Amino acid sequence: MNALSDLRPVLLVTGLLVATLGAAMLLPALVDLAAANDDWMIFTSASMMTMLVGLGLFAANRGAPKGLSTRQAMLMTVVSWVALVGFGALPFHWSGIVPSYTDAFFESMSGLTTTGATVITGLDNVPPGLLFWRGLLQWLGGLGIIVMAIAVLPMLQIGGMQLFKAEAFDTAEKILPRAAQISTSITLVFIGMTGICAVAYMAVGMAADDAVVHAMTTVATGGFSTKDASIGYFNNPAVEWIAVVFMILGSIPFILYVQMLQGRFRPVFRDEQVKAFLSFLGAAILAGWVMAHFSENHVGLEALRHSAFNVVSIATGTGYASTDYGLWGPHAVAFFFIIMFVGGCAGSTSCGIKIFRFQVLLEAVRQHISQVMYPNGVFRTHFNGKPIQDRVVASVMSFFFLFMAAFVVLSILLRLTGLDTLSALSGAGTALSNVGPGLGEIIGPSGNFQPLSDVQKWLLSAGMLLGRLELFTVLVLFLPRFWRS
Repeated sequence: MNALSDLRPVLLVTGLLVATLGAAMLLPALVDLAAANDDWMIFTSASMMTMLVGLGLFAANRGAPKGLSTRQAMLMTVVSWVALVGFGALPFHWSGIVPSYTDAFFESMSGLTTTGATVITGLDNVPPGLLFWRGLLQWLGGLGIIVMAIAVLPMLQIGGMQLFKAEAFDTAEKILPRAAQISTSITLVFIGMTGICAVAYMAVGMAADDAVVHAMTTVATGGFSTKDASIGYFNNPAVEWIAVVFMILGSIPFILYVQMLQGRFRPVFRDEQVKAFLSFLGAAILAGWVMAHFSENHVGLEALRHSAFNVVSIATGTGYASTDYGLWGPHAVAFFFIIMFVGGCAGSTSCGIKIFRFQVLLEAVRQHISQVMYPNGVFRTHFNGKPIQDRVVASVMSFFFLFMAAFVVLSILLRLTGLDTLSALSGAGTALSNVGPGLGEIIGPSGNFQPLSDVQKWLLSAGMLLGRLELFTVLVLFLPRFWRS
């Protein structure tokens, strides 16, 4: 029996994660109970069912061999993510806040993948427990993404992520105990940052319940809001600047924060990925400022504020909106469409292609040009002062190709289902990059995904999962060779 045919380790981990999600459902139940809302019974029922299934899977597979093979780790990542989304959708469906399980699954997928696209209308009147659940889904999803990026993806050598492989992950057998250690430190940092963000929001006038939910979705770069008008509802410059700061902090590798707590500040200031990310944001904000100012929708410092907020929101994949930047002109539409693909740093909660991949690609181009100019010279690509292996460069190039191929295929499929071209292109882009709002009248920053058909929602849900799990993890499951011994 080969390692993959024994699914017990996969089901064991999946069961544990599902049970944890079930326990988390009790928190919004308490929120509704405190607010005297009857939805607490829905969350309690969903919690009991989810924990029953999760603990059942865990108990049935307790004798599973320790450690995961590479193929088991890939399967576990996809299976657990889909299972969590499926159970996370239950409160949405049972509450009746959405008309179908399709909508509930879409909302849950958008939450756990920290995409931020929503099908719920009338958020201002939604019960507090459901608003809290949406925020908690994104918060848990953001935390899971960081741990996955540090523990799982480097081991699987996906899309160049092996650049960030820690020495402790040299073998698959070490992944679970080491992941448990490192996730504890990151969870504490994550909780601390969320708490500080919530206090900051409250300090500038946001109500406590709104502040907690927005803090969870800001630090997780998720973008779910408690209001239909998103952050724009508060019409408060201080709120927007706080969001800008914490969206950026959420897009920086969390392992650097752990190192800072250990008294190691040098890596933060020397990290080439962080420097490139901040430089990109600075340039993009200036470009956005010019467009906003000359569109005459916003001028001067107001234009700078809206540019900073919306550029950071879209580039980091958060997806909050403070204004309809589609009104800044056709060049602005193209600009925001392009930056939605960029993303933040690897090892953070942000999504998209990620800054480090652009850096590796530029290094490869620089090396190739140097080799053409000086055929007898020896040139090496470097990242963070260390040589980049050829297989890492090949892996990054493969990721770019697959990302673009997935974008084209998803765009065509959405177009064939009847979506207009702009909505199809931006919908595919925003799903794969886990950004949230698209472009156009339907799914733009002032729109909503509710009008889309069920087929379109399932396609976008698949796109969100594909983008969040870095493409290879999902696509490799469709290869017959993957299932052979």
